[in-house]
Amino acid sequence: MPRRSRQTTPLNYFQIVRWALITILVCYIGYRVVGRSPYRGEGIPATERLASADTLPRDVRERLELVGWKEHVGDRLGLWVTARWQRLIGIEAGVVRFVYPCSTAAKGLGNQEGSNQTPLGWHTIVERIGDGLPEGAIMSERKFTGKVWLPGQVTEKDYVLSRILWLRGSEPGINAGQGVDSYDRYIYIHGTPAEEKIGSPASMGCVRLKNRDVIAVYEVAPIGTPVLVTEW
Repeated sequence: MPRRSRQTTPLNYFQIVRWALITILVCYIGYRVVGRSPYRGEGIPATERLASADTLPRDVRERLELVGWKEHVGDRLGLWVTARWQRLIGIEAGVVRFVYPCSTAAKGLGNQEGSNQTPLGWHTIVERIGDGLPEGAIMSERKFTGKVWLPGQVTEKDYVLSRILWLRGSEPGINAGQGVDSYDRYIYIHGTPAEEKIGSPASMGCVRLKNRDVIAVYEVAPIGTPVLVTEW
């Protein structure tokens, strides 16, 4: 008895292309849904390579350009907060002006209201508070209380000290707008009594600096200064 031949359906070129496009689209949507962004990822070297007054290493410069450094900053001063290395870096015309250790949020990175996380992306300094106040000046609701914290002094509260640089998100839907608004979340760069924790994630969402360092940054960062926060 002769064998039956198994019938096969020939591959259709257009079906292959269609399924390939669908696969790419699904992967892209998944990539976006899980919270990936240009501000997350790996590949930036340790900030020990970013010594003050040094030209940016080529790989760092290229990575910053990919997320819009030229468009947002140009040749003026911009601040880069790298959560991976817990550093705030001042860059002007491709030159590193300063590098200070900082603390981003203990709960990690995120833009959602109520998350107590540090928001990613581009921001702008829109308010500066603390002109002429002494180092360690204790502020409550952005007003000087008349009290000054001294190094080593134990505090019961997570005080905001010395200076405040209040940030507004520059990217609608990412860090600006309902539910993700950095300004409404009171995201600052500010001084802290927890100076011993600087260099590791420890804040409630803000970017903390040592008190002498936040004063130094305050002196050179006017309203309108761009601030970039990245995971890398």
